[in-house]
Amino acid sequence: MFQSSIGLPDLAAILRQAGDGPLHLFAPSVLSARVAAFQRGFPGQVTFAVKSNPDHEVISALWAAGIAGFDVASPKEIALVRSLCPGAELHYNNPVRSRAEVAAGIAAGVVSWSVDEPGELDKLAGIAPESEIAVRFRLPVAGAAYDFGSKFGAEPDQAAALLARVAAMGMRPALTFHVGTQCRDPKAWMTYMAEAARIAATADVRIRRLNVGGGFPSARDGQPVDLKPYFEAFATGVRAFPVPPVLVCEPGRGLVADAYSYAVRVKSVRPGRVYLTDGIYGGLSEMPSMGVPVFDVLTPNGDIRTGPRQPVTVFGPTCDSLDRLPGLVQLPATLAEGDWIVFRSMGAYVTGVSTHFNGYGVWRTEQVAGIDLKNGPR
Repeated sequence: MFQSSIGLPDLAAILRQAGDGPLHLFAPSVLSARVAAFQRGFPGQVTFAVKSNPDHEVISALWAAGIAGFDVASPKEIALVRSLCPGAELHYNNPVRSRAEVAAGIAAGVVSWSVDEPGELDKLAGIAPESEIAVRFRLPVAGAAYDFGSKFGAEPDQAAALLARVAAMGMRPALTFHVGTQCRDPKAWMTYMAEAARIAATADVRIRRLNVGGGFPSARDGQPVDLKPYFEAFATGVRAFPVPPVLVCEPGRGLVADAYSYAVRVKSVRPGRVYLTDGIYGGLSEMPSMGVPVFDVLTPNGDIRTGPRQPVTVFGPTCDSLDRLPGLVQLPATLAEGDWIVFRSMGAYVTGVSTHFNGYGVWRTEQVAGIDLKNGPR
């Protein structure tokens, strides 16, 4: 899975010197390649959802690579981006904001806001008329690991009424949606885009931009991500509009996840159960909701554990019995204390999400030259 090059230690050397603490293994070359793929293929503006990985190095690398827009969801994310990328375009697409948060966004120069309810639109009534207001809507569309529509988004008819009101208020009308995280079906975006065209027609409003959100998948399921079908879906979907709007996307997981892996050490092996040096309160926090991603098992010297596997219960290190990975995990029968489990596609929702409960959840970041998601460690 990991490749070494001149100037970077190989994985075996990193593991031998690591101690017990988890390792967040970062391959900048993978991040650069994914950014380039989005910039080359997406027919519009590529922005980044800061919530997925608010690491300073990641934000700076994206800015240097030409990502000029960032989706921020709180005043702290706004301050982070402004400190690293002072000229960035800020999109505040968390549609529920306090009046103090609105004021912070105005002060920071946010140019695009989303709303999904009349009261939230009222909070924005005093902002500059050139500001973009994107009405967020939801549909019962399958294809993602889990849906965001249970929390955010207006029903289509409500969205049409909101959109008409935005236009009447003299602000720049737009639409936005989110298909849900880790979506493997490009047709989900096409369905949403067709409905966006219908909403705009119902409201008799020409939208200037359509934000198609995030939801782009990572290779956490072991399947490489081919972005071409997604880009083709956008090129087709925009034809539903009489006058095509400018498209915006805001990938988070889809940009950064595959650029990282997460290595956790085996703390104890018992009959039918294994204890790790990190768990769901730390870097493995997504696993109860997203499942266990593909992984490799290595010895303390960095050799691959091969041979038959057996189902075991895997616990994290804290005193809480809820601190366990979902289901049973297939681990080598030869697994031993001190081995490493290296989970792939772990660049999203580790930084910024982990806690230090019971004194765990503290990792060190190490750079590697590359991650081969097809052939395993080498």
